Amino acid sequence: MRKNEFGKYVSLSILGMLGSSGTILADTFFVSNRLGADGLAALNLSIAVFGLINGLGMLFGIGGATRYTIFRSQEDGAGADRVFTAALLSALAAGLCFLCAGLFWPESIARALGAEGHLLPLCTAYLKTVLCFAPCFILNHLLMAFLRNDGNPRLAMCAMLAGSLANIALDYLFVYPLDMGLFGAALATGLAPVIGLAVSSLHIVTGRAHFHLTRDGLRLRELGRNIGPGLSACVNECSSGMVLVVFNLLLLRTAGSTGVAAYGIVANLALVVLSVFTGMSQGIQPLLSRAYGRGDRKETATLLRKGLVLSGGVGLAVLTTALLAAPTLVSWFNSEGDPLLQSLAEEGLRLYFLGFLCVGYNYLTAAFLSATERAGAACALSTFRGCVGVTLIACLFAWCFGVTGIWLAFPVVELATALLGRLVQRRRTAAAPEGLCA
Repeated sequence: MRKNEFGKYVSLSILGMLGSSGTILADTFFVSNRLGADGLAALNLSIAVFGLINGLGMLFGIGGATRYTIFRSQEDGAGADRVFTAALLSALAAGLCFLCAGLFWPESIARALGAEGHLLPLCTAYLKTVLCFAPCFILNHLLMAFLRNDGNPRLAMCAMLAGSLANIALDYLFVYPLDMGLFGAALATGLAPVIGLAVSSLHIVTGRAHFHLTRDGLRLRELGRNIGPGLSACVNECSSGMVLVVFNLLLLRTAGSTGVAAYGIVANLALVVLSVFTGMSQGIQPLLSRAYGRGDRKETATLLRKGLVLSGGVGLAVLTTALLAAPTLVSWFNSEGDPLLQSLAEEGLRLYFLGFLCVGYNYLTAAFLSATERAGAACALSTFRGCVGVTLIACLFAWCFGVTGIWLAFPVVELATALLGRLVQRRRTAAAPEGLCA
């Protein structure tokens, strides 16, 4: 591993993901201040689709880019080109499916996400707009993953930041001066990946790209092989949408639309923090894949240790901030000064954010297993924390403890996942070098 390479890849990836998460946070801030609790509740019901869209982008992007790096490290250019072609075709197909859903079934999707009454038309307008831009979101994730794995993490970061900064400016323009409401917020968000793609394409236009289209990548077998390494990242990202849907439905029953609005504040701040851990795992992935492709187990172990130390420190800092600054953070999004909304969101921040002590460990464990071609174990852990475990625990805790139980479900599931991940690592100790499972 070259000097300072870990810091370069991880820091640039984190900055890029923070910029990406800023698109949703900007929507939340402007909508909550312009449209109040109803707009915030409608937005929170709608943004669950981002988990699925971004998850598929990571499935094809990280999955393909991981195999691309392994082929490149083994000096197999033809294999690397096959991987890129297959990933690109998969991303295009998935994006077109979302586009059709946005054109023909936005209201049905809004109802499935829990929208009803006066929230239904707001959610429908947001979903229709965002889903029509889904191909751009997915292709943006794909291209940035390949940029990082092709030795250009700086341009990937610039692409994400350019899209996010444009989104913030357009959010203000569309929501305030032009008064376009929730549709304007959705349009600003949809234009962000278009700008990101324009910046990312410079890697290809300037001739720096080592990946190319090839007819060999049209094989279905190649499409399937790309899915494995990206599956855990996809599940991790989709889990954000899954958690949003489950929590929204539970909070609608226990605390009404105010509870959903409170969760909108908690969830959107949590998405920013999750982007930091996603950035860590995506930043370390090219280095892990390259070390694994070369058979360098010592470097693999060193990279994992560095990542775990960094994620532990970030998790502690995030929790401390939530405990001390909850009133201030919530007030930014509570423009109407609703005391119930303030109280629910403050409690949510303090309890929900306990989970971030374990999130970094879980993300890096999944990234390590995926990058070293153990996709099955990575996917099992991600599925438990993002789908099965969180659904069961949230429903059980909501029944037993009400709103407080819903907030606690996330940290309990993250802790359980960390313990399971540790168990998986211990079982592989015999086949790994000393210290690899630390």
